[in-house]
Amino acid sequence: MQATPRLIPLPLYTQVLIAVACGAVLGVVFGQEPYLGGLKNEHLGWLGLLLVTLLKTLAIPLIFFAILDALIRTSLPLRQGTKLLLICLINVSVAMTIGLVIMNTWQPGLTWYGHVDELLNVVPSPKPSAGATATVQTGTQSPIEYLASYIPRTIMAPFSTGNIIGVVLLALCIGAILRRLHGNADQGHGVIHTLVRIIEHVYSWLVQILGWIILAVPFAVFGVVAQVVGKAGIGVFAVLWIFLVTMLVGLAIHSLGYYPLVAWLIGKKSPKVYIGQGADAIMTGVSCNSSLAAVPVTLRCLDRMQVSPQSARLAACVGTNLNNDGITLYEAMAALFLAQALGYDLSMGSQVLIVVASMIAGAGVAGIPEAGMIVLPLVLSAAGLPPHVIGAAIPLIMTVDWIIARARSGVNVLSDMLVAILLDVGRVTPATEQVALQSQSDATTPTEPQPS
Repeated sequence: MQATPRLIPLPLYTQVLIAVACGAVLGVVFGQEPYLGGLKNEHLGWLGLLLVTLLKTLAIPLIFFAILDALIRTSLPLRQGTKLLLICLINVSVAMTIGLVIMNTWQPGLTWYGHVDELLNVVPSPKPSAGATATVQTGTQSPIEYLASYIPRTIMAPFSTGNIIGVVLLALCIGAILRRLHGNADQGHGVIHTLVRIIEHVYSWLVQILGWIILAVPFAVFGVVAQVVGKAGIGVFAVLWIFLVTMLVGLAIHSLGYYPLVAWLIGKKSPKVYIGQGADAIMTGVSCNSSLAAVPVTLRCLDRMQVSPQSARLAACVGTNLNNDGITLYEAMAALFLAQALGYDLSMGSQVLIVVASMIAGAGVAGIPEAGMIVLPLVLSAAGLPPHVIGAAIPLIMTVDWIIARARSGVNVLSDMLVAILLDVGRVTPATEQVALQSQSDATTPTEPQPS
């Protein structure tokens, strides 16, 4: 994966912090008064809306080609692949369960209730059409009917409507066909091989474009903060701390509760070994804001834990593209948080569908820099939130997302290590295989008569 280019030789989170500070100062000093030839802080707020628009435009084709590229490139034996997928599915299901329990018992989004209108008044966003209402399902449809509505009717329909579930389903079908045709060397399909190379190049170009868009994140944050502080004052950001705490609590319970417990009880790795020996990989993922960048360190840590190289490579290299509990948990909780803030009474079926969309989106952008930021607008749209709410909320969330993003990366590294440990459970190593063969040989060898 290509590294995100930098115009300024500083980490992205440092740039965001500087942008927040500069925007706040500009907002306090000038407020809503014009400066620099008539420029106002409210004009700068449109930088955030522009960034959200660019991310939504790029997200759909990026997810589509990412899935195609992963399906074509990945080569797994059936048994190992099935075990890997099962472990990843169990882990993400537990993460989603934790998220649902937190959001339905604590209901932290209610602390934003009444503040959303305030945010909409100070953050520029697309104007809702006349009579536009939220499309969140409240029980008029069964979950099966609602899910069936996302099945694409035509090939182009998911792309034009932003239907992320439909895009993923279409990518899976096309990717499976291309993988089968590409892998059939006997037939030697020249057209298919050319198409595969085109997909690889397009995906690489889209990732590069994403890197350029990410360069604009500090500018967008600067503009939004200046506009919000200039119009509503510093106090409007007071509501953000509960969102930050909610996300960190969910990630902490899953990563520091579930992971060490499973590694200990099933993988026979104590928390001291699992977290202690894996600390280097965890801190690398947090500091680099990428579980993919931490893969070499993760492999060294797993070696110290005496995990087999085969399981380590499978989990750290292949699992990194499938196993993104941090992203999926964040996306689902953020969608439910904003739904609660708007006062939507979501049925459990609707919440499950939001979870499904988060799981699909998280897997679809695996390994992509700033993946959580990319798919958040799509997941919020799948949750039925109005576009003008999404456009207003995301720029504000970006001001604290750099903290959450590092926590997500740490969770993903912990998850990769857990998958490697679980893949090793029951695996027959050469040493144990030799011992088993020796024991079997001793059992079948006739014993010599003993002297009386």
